[in-house]
Amino acid sequence: MQFTLDDDRALLQRSTRELLEKEACLTDMRRVMEEAPEGYSQSLHVQLGALGYLGMLLPESEGGLGAIAFAVVLQEMGRVALPGPFLEAALAVRMLAGCSGDASKRWRAQASAGEALVVLARSESLASADPGEVTATCHGGRLRGTKRFVPFGAQAGALLVETREGIALVERPAAGWDATPLPTLDHAQRFAEIRFDAPAVLVAEGERAAALLGDSARLGALGAAAVLLGLMERSLESAVAYMRERQAFGAPIASFQALQHRAADCVLQTESTRSAVYRAAAAEEQGGADAALLVAVAKAFAGPAARLVCGEALQFHGGVGFTWEYDPHVYLKRAKTLELFHGSTRSRLEAVLRAKLEDKET
Repeated sequence: MQFTLDDDRALLQRSTRELLEKEACLTDMRRVMEEAPEGYSQSLHVQLGALGYLGMLLPESEGGLGAIAFAVVLQEMGRVALPGPFLEAALAVRMLAGCSGDASKRWRAQASAGEALVVLARSESLASADPGEVTATCHGGRLRGTKRFVPFGAQAGALLVETREGIALVERPAAGWDATPLPTLDHAQRFAEIRFDAPAVLVAEGERAAALLGDSARLGALGAAAVLLGLMERSLESAVAYMRERQAFGAPIASFQALQHRAADCVLQTESTRSAVYRAAAAEEQGGADAALLVAVAKAFAGPAARLVCGEALQFHGGVGFTWEYDPHVYLKRAKTLELFHGSTRSRLEAVLRAKLEDKET
């Protein structure tokens, strides 16, 4: 599928790239992700909120920009391997817009402005980041249970927690919120295991809660696939530039046919991912009946493709590609993280197969 951005979205892409190259270049962000306890630039997060990025998944009447623009922005963030909870925060803002109560409105306003961080907590297993059986409960205004792999959970001011009764909003109290960091391969990400015995309020129940959780999972998978596309795109560009400069046997290594074939495979994977991501984004924006299926396809394809391309980019750099000072490992680690989160490759493939079987039965 060939997909061309219209003038407005092309302008958004250029302006976002300029902003991120200026404010979030990887040289600066590596210091933040490696040294700052929170793992991201809080000032940049506020800036993104002030510019309206955190509210881009809201309805158009409230400043939202739609799924295609969302994919464009996340792709650009992938290109700079931006650390931080942007995707999770944008999903939380959208979910809060569909929740009831004054607390939801208050936290939505703060989160969309970048003044506070709200994220979603779903997984309860250490074996998988995919949502599974839910044991957390919210009775009598109190939340009890444990959530694992909560993105930036230790840094959040509030959490939207999936419970048996629905979605609970829990604010960080003085006691009752025990967050334990979970070290992972990707040093740009922060995950936590959080044990709850804290005051909370149910902000969505029953079918409404199920719809909001499904919506968040679908858009999260789309956003993660777009980030993976950006990681692949930039990794390949950097690798090709290096191969054109690196000399061996009196010639640039880019002239070696074996490397050319491998680079061509990377181009194929990257462009196929681009087609899948923007086909899914278009279906999501148009409200297509096949949107969920196409998003699952995009995420299922993007994960292994990004692992291959970012891994090959590291190999193209030769021995220095493995060193800490060079950037390829940053992109590869992010790709491997996103392959597992927002719907692992296995779970997305299973979703595609279920959809196909249902179509066959009907």
